[in-house]
This record gives sequence, C-alpha cells and structure tokens, in this order.
Amino acid sequence: MLRYTALVLGVSLIAAAQTNPPRIKPPKKEKEPETQILPLPPEPPTAVIAETGKLAFHVSPLSGKGLLTQQVHDALKALDRANGGATFVKLRAFVAGTGDMRRVATIVAEDFSVKKMPLPAVTTIQVGALPMEGAQVVIESISQEKNDKKTLNPNGLAFFSAQRAPELAVAAKAQDAVMVQVTCFVGDLNQVESARAAAASAFPGAAANFVQLTRLAVEPGISCEGVGRLQKPGNSPPKLVFTGIQMAFGDQDQAFRLAYGRLGRALETLKAGYADTVVMSVYSLNRAVADKAAALAPEFLGRVHPAGSTQIVEGLPSLDATVAIELVAAGP
Repeated sequence: MLRYTALVLGVSLIAAAQTNPPRIKPPKKEKEPETQILPLPPEPPTAVIAETGKLAFHVSPLSGKGLLTQQVHDALKALDRANGGATFVKLRAFVAGTGDMRRVATIVAEDFSVKKMPLPAVTTIQVGALPMEGAQVVIESISQEKNDKKTLNPNGLAFFSAQRAPELAVAAKAQDAVMVQVTCFVGDLNQVESARAAAASAFPGAAANFVQLTRLAVEPGISCEGVGRLQKPGNSPPKLVFTGIQMAFGDQDQAFRLAYGRLGRALETLKAGYADTVVMSVYSLNRAVADKAAALAPEFLGRVHPAGSTQIVEGLPSLDATVAIELVAAGP
C-alpha cells in the first residue's frame, strides 16, 4: 500500500511539473541605439567683406588623382597651406568632367566647419577642360591676412576685365599696377602653353590659372582677366565685398531682375549697394542670354561701369539655370 501511495505521488508530481513548467525569465531586451541625425553643413554666405590691403590671391595646383571629392579636399588643403592661416574670403571653383559640381560648396562648408573657420563666399562653374589629364577642379582663393601681418596692398587693388594678354599688360601699366592674380580663358587646350608663356612674361609672380570654358571652342581665342596691386595711391576702396553667384532661370527679364535683386540684398547685409560695384562677372550657357542679362545691369547699377567679364561656360550649379552673376563692391 505504501509503495502504491508513493507511486501515485510520484506520478502526480510529474504531472504537476508538466502542467506547470518552471517559468524561465526572458532575457533583457537591449536598448536600441538612438538614430543619430547629423546636422546639415551651413550654406556659404551670400557675401563677405574684407580689408583690401590685407588680401592675398592663390590658385590651387592641378591634380589628376582621384575623383572630384578627393580633388576638392586636396585643393583646399593646398590653399590652406599657401595661405598660412589667413581667412578665406572668396573661392571660385572651375569644375571639369562628370562630377557633381554642387559638391564643391558642400565640401567647403564641411571642411571649414570642422576646422571652425569662417565660411567664404563660393562660386562654382562647370568648364570644358583643365590643362591636366584627369584634373577635375581648380580653385582660386582670395584670403585676408591676419591683422598683425604686413599690409600686402598698401595702395589698394585694381580689377581688369578679360582681354588679350598684351592689352591686359598695357592696361595694368597704365594704372601702375602689378598683377597678382590672372585667369586666362582659352578656346582650346592647345592654346594653354602659349597663354602660359605670355602670362609668365607679362605678369611674373602672379597666381595664374588657365581653363577651357567649353568643350567645343564656342568662343575661340585667349582672354585674360585679373587683379593688380597698385604701386601708387589711387581710388581703391579700403574694404571690398565679394558675393557668390546668383542664378537666373529662363531667358525673361523678370528672371534676371530676380537674380540682381538677390545680389542687391546680399550687398545690403554688409552695408554696400549697387552703386558701389567695381566688378561684375556674368556666366551663361549661351551668348544671347548672357548679353541680355548684362544689358539689364544699368537698371540696377545706374551709371556705374564696373570691370568684369561675360563668359560662356559649360554649365552652372543648377541644371535649370541659364545665367549666373557675381559682384565685387566697395565696402562701407
């Protein structure tokens, strides 16, 4: 009887264990990491002001290494080394190849933000070709030296419109200016060597840049624009305001007026105005639109006749843009 009772009790315990299995504590759920949202890099300013006497000019070396992003990074590093700690005021990038030229301004914003450097105004233009195989970008820089450094341009600067190199040399001599920066536009890369030789002879010591504006020789020939350091006191303003480009969409006057209006507001933020303009540069995909946009300038600039150039280029930062305009103006 006792054995029977023990057997029944054992069976009951087994049945109870099967009916009510031990509770297994579930493992703790790991907390999912929060999604990090990286802030967008800041937009380059529409205009920047600087002291004329402290301005320095450089051109990044060409490189055929890597794609556009790497070449932009390398160009900025080279310019930073050349500037020796000066503050960048304006960058003008000429992009060749199939890379997205809009990346230039983004990379500039990212690099400068990481280094906690003030952002410069940025102009980006697509051109036909650069005089090195594989080169996709060349960047011209204008920077302001530190206040404790020697004044570079004690008598100020003069700006010269695009013209043939011999004529540019004559114009510089007439104003008693030594060229510090020269940009030569060629219709064909085969003209680069002759343009380089002419620039080296006429403007020794100037930071020189050579670009083919369109893949096809839409406007053959060579023209050079530039900036000269005045050797005698002149009418150069003590401060200059540099804008980035403002684009227009379409070929109607109203579209051009909107672009001029944005430029005017950019100048106003730094207490300058249309009447203070000393340089106006126009970039367009065709000559008819470029001339039409330039013809509206007196409506805003009044009787001012600034230096500057109207260039036909391969492309602009927006696929829908037909023209882009930038200004340099005397500061307050």
